[in-house]
Amino acid sequence: MSLAPSIPVPRSRFNTLPLAIGLFCLLWSYAFVAGKIGVTHCPPLILLAARFSLAGILILGATLIRGDSWSLSWRDAAIFAVLGIANNALYLGLGYTGLQSVSAGLGGLIVSANPVFTAALAALLLGEGMTWRKASGLLLGVIGVTAIVWHRLSVGTDSWHGIVFTLASLASIVLGTILFKLLAPKGSLWIGNGVQNLAAGIVLTPVALTFADVHAINVTPSLIGAFAFLVLGGSILAYWLWFHLLEVCGATAASAYHFLMPPLGMLFAFLVLGEHVEARDLLGIIPVALGIYLVTRPAKSPSSKPLPSKAAS
Repeated sequence: MSLAPSIPVPRSRFNTLPLAIGLFCLLWSYAFVAGKIGVTHCPPLILLAARFSLAGILILGATLIRGDSWSLSWRDAAIFAVLGIANNALYLGLGYTGLQSVSAGLGGLIVSANPVFTAALAALLLGEGMTWRKASGLLLGVIGVTAIVWHRLSVGTDSWHGIVFTLASLASIVLGTILFKLLAPKGSLWIGNGVQNLAAGIVLTPVALTFADVHAINVTPSLIGAFAFLVLGGSILAYWLWFHLLEVCGATAASAYHFLMPPLGMLFAFLVLGEHVEARDLLGIIPVALGIYLVTRPAKSPSSKPLPSKAAS
C-alpha cells in the first residue's frame, strides 16, 4: 500500500466563452428583426429613446436595489456616456432610420462589415498587427458585402437612402468599438452599460419629440413584444455581452463575430418576417466568411509577414 498522500486534482473550469459568443450572435442578429417590427408600428427615434431610457433605468435601478457600490470614476462614466452616443444613439438611430426602407436581412448584413473596418482602424490606432493574410481577408469582406448591396439596389428591393443610413450606422459602431479599446474605461461593465443607455436616451429624447410624431405610434402586441426584446435582450444583455467580448477577445476578434450574423439575420427575417432571400444573396456571404477566417485565423508559420511600414518602404 502506498503511503504517499493523495493530491486532489483540480477540476478544469467550464469555458463559458463559446456560450457567450453564441448567445451574443443570436441576440444581436435577431435584434434587426425586432427592430424592423418596431419601426413599422412606431417612429424609430421614439422607439429608441424609450428603449434606451428604460434600459438605463432598469440597469441602474437594479444596481441600487442590490446595494452594489458605484465602481466608475467620473472619467469612466463620461467615457461610457460618449460610447452611449456612438454605440446606441448614432448607431441604432441611423440604423433604425435605414430599416424603414431596407430589409432586416440587408441591414444586418451591412453592419456585419464591422470587423473589416474595425481591424483596419485597430491596426492604425491600437497597434494590432496587420499581415497580408489579414489584408486579403478584409478585402474579401468588402467585396462580399458590396456585391450583395449592389444586387439589392439593382433589383430595387431596397432603397439607396436607407442603405446610406445603414452605412452611417456601421461607421458609428466601428467608432464606438475603437473608442472603447482606445479609452479603456475601468469599473463594472454592467453599470457602464446602464450609463451608456441612459446617456443615449437623454440625447435622443428631445430629438425624437422634436422630429417624430407621437400620434404615429400604433400600440400592438407585435410592438410590445419587439420593444420588450429590444430592451431586455438587446440593450441590456446583448450590449453587456458585447463589452465583455471586447475585453476578453480584443477589438478585431470580437468584431469578427459580426460576420456570423448575416446568415442568422437572413434566417430570422425569413422565418419571422417572410423576407425573400435569393441565392445570389447567400453566395455573397461566401467571400465574407472566407475573409473573416483569414482575419481571425492565428498565424502558424513565418509566411504571414507584417505589411511593410511607410518608414521601411
